[in-house]
Amino acid sequence: MMHLSSFFTVVVIALVFSFKSAAVDTNLSFVQCLCTYSHNSSSISKVVYTKTNSSYSSILHISIQNLRFASNKTPKPLVIITPQEVFHIQAVIICSQRHGLQVRIRSGGHDFEGLSYVAKVPYVVIDLINFREIEINVKNSTAWVQSGATVGELYYKISEKSKTLGFPAGAFPTVGVGGQFGGGGYGFLLRKYGLAADNVIDAHIIDVEGRLLDREGMGEDLFWAIRGGGGASFGVILAWKIKLVPVPPTVTVLRASRTLEQNATKLVHRWQLVGSKLDEDTGLGILLHRINSSNNGEPTIEALFQATYLGGVDQFIDLMQEKFPELGLKREECAEMSWIESVLFFVGFQRRELLLNRSQTITDSFKAKSDFVRTPIPEVALEGLWQLFYEDGAQGATMIVFPFGGIMDNISESEIPFPHRSGNLYLVQYSVHWLEEGDEVVQKHISWIRRLYSYMEPFVSNSPRAAYANYRDLDIGVNNKGFTSYNQATVWGFKYFKNNFKRLAHVKTKVDPSNFFRNEQSIPSLLPQGHK
Repeated sequence: MMHLSSFFTVVVIALVFSFKSAAVDTNLSFVQCLCTYSHNSSSISKVVYTKTNSSYSSILHISIQNLRFASNKTPKPLVIITPQEVFHIQAVIICSQRHGLQVRIRSGGHDFEGLSYVAKVPYVVIDLINFREIEINVKNSTAWVQSGATVGELYYKISEKSKTLGFPAGAFPTVGVGGQFGGGGYGFLLRKYGLAADNVIDAHIIDVEGRLLDREGMGEDLFWAIRGGGGASFGVILAWKIKLVPVPPTVTVLRASRTLEQNATKLVHRWQLVGSKLDEDTGLGILLHRINSSNNGEPTIEALFQATYLGGVDQFIDLMQEKFPELGLKREECAEMSWIESVLFFVGFQRRELLLNRSQTITDSFKAKSDFVRTPIPEVALEGLWQLFYEDGAQGATMIVFPFGGIMDNISESEIPFPHRSGNLYLVQYSVHWLEEGDEVVQKHISWIRRLYSYMEPFVSNSPRAAYANYRDLDIGVNNKGFTSYNQATVWGFKYFKNNFKRLAHVKTKVDPSNFFRNEQSIPSLLPQGHK
């Protein structure tokens, strides 16, 4: 007679093989479906990667920007598709619905929680790396840019055509425009021209029915929703038409380091009163982190002031001496250059061609969070903040603050889903990076940034405590694997979108009532569970 423990072992092995067999069957059926619904089955077969494909791993990892989601424990997609034609994507949408698979959409892979390529349910990834064409129209100051292009590629293409046009997107060149434009997108030109999403004037999207729609076809409600409300909740956005902005032939950049020994605490406190009130041609942010003092080698806090000014150095110095004399700005801390050279300056690139390099070498794991500040943080609270940066878990931690004001004060909170406009002094990004592996290391650093976030609670926005959707943070709330009610989703939704969240849910209900396009923080449908 078989021993009971042996019996259970046999049952478990049988179940494992059963699940594996089911997964294989699903893969095969899904791939067969793709071929059936594609106009050209041979063409789609060239862009489909299952786990048995020798290129699967390299395709998956090429756009992973956070090693926290590159471990063997991280769930992997059943299939990766790198479409080259619109009908490839249409087939994926149809077949994923037919076979009960979720779809994750990846452009650059910079999603802070990896949601563009990780899920805890059976899923496939649409990687838009081949949808990266950019067409610049200098005469009309517009451009069409496909979602798989990077911000760096967009900047490069603009600079090829004009020395006096730019675009107010982010500073990091390997970020995909699909994700950045969908969630907002900001950089040094924010105070002059607003968000990247504020400057989108048309788009192409494939909806849940597989239809390819432009702005007129999708309607103004959906066009409103995808500009800052997270495009992946509503469909696959293929391309964006953007309004390019004028920049002068010469801009000025600033990089000035001040440590605690150089009065950094008082300077940061004073900056809070100044940064959002400066001329809108000025974007003056601060990077805060721990360094070893050059005097005695002991740890201290560095406040690295960084700015782009749309004008010459003399005007910038005069402005700073008038508005922020406490900084003690020196001329040698500034430099004049073209706008595209300023982009290179802040990422440390020596040649413009480096903006075309998509394959950033990942060296670490990280966790990030965000806040909006509406009243200045007292000096004593800043001093308490510095103490947190001396803790062991804070190795590799940074805090970046960037001022609002300027045009942001003049754009309605409901103009697009991004609501964080008038009244905000600045946006905060907290992040902690680490090189070591192991669960204990991960927990040490994540626990630290959560303590930092808790410490900051009395000094930041409240009711709700606001957050930036492009700095995705699952700590603030998540959807269920299955049905999630609107009321449940408001826990995180109001933090990102405030009162715009209800309108986003109405749009979702209209264009994707069965909630096919979903993830841990996707916009929910207002319909009850089980509705088809």
